[in-house]
Amino acid sequence: MKIGDLYFSFTNPSFFMLLTLSLVLLLVHFVTKKGGGTLVPNAWQSLVEFLYDFVLNPVNEQIGGLSGKQKFFPRILVTFTFSLFRNLQGMIPYSFTVTSHFLITLGLSFSIFIGITIVGFQKNGLHFLSFLLPAGVPLPLAPFLVLLELISYCFRALSSGIRLFANMMAGHSLVKILSGFAWTMLCMNNLFYFIGDPGPLFIVLALTGLELGVAISQAHVSTISICIYLNDAINLH
Repeated sequence: MKIGDLYFSFTNPSFFMLLTLSLVLLLVHFVTKKGGGTLVPNAWQSLVEFLYDFVLNPVNEQIGGLSGKQKFFPRILVTFTFSLFRNLQGMIPYSFTVTSHFLITLGLSFSIFIGITIVGFQKNGLHFLSFLLPAGVPLPLAPFLVLLELISYCFRALSSGIRLFANMMAGHSLVKILSGFAWTMLCMNNLFYFIGDPGPLFIVLALTGLELGVAISQAHVSTISICIYLNDAINLH
């Protein structure tokens, strides 16, 4: 689609993010329409309650559950659920891993970084800038520390996106390479390669299990990072 000199395309990331959103909404539909509020929760309701508690614990630990600070919980829960579904969706054969694209993870991390900065200014005003200068610092070192703290703070946006992208991309690439290697050995008309093929196949199965753990842990790590950054923005030092 062309608008002036700009071109817009409905790409694979767009399609699979829309598919992820549809899966999340479908899960919510099953909970609210088929089991929500029942005395004995069904499997869908138990799953959503588990996800709810799983995210609520770090929010209470890092930010605190008092003084209205849980108002950030819905945003964090949406981020965790969306990241978890995107990561796990990429484990399906012939699927597409959205989080293995750096621009996608960078866009997500930058949007969260900007939002947290806005929250910091709303909560503390210009006093929010005091986190750039820890208490008790000698005056001659103040300019250098302010610069270092500012660079460190800005790199939070990059680090969150790079960590998720690098972990998902590295693991998926390794699984793909070893899968292709195992399939090539299996298809060769040679008894030696056929006998030796279970070795790479076993490694692929082990890496697949490891990637499932990475997909879940990376969603959790991203959630913890958001909670820590929010705590810094709200409570400063």
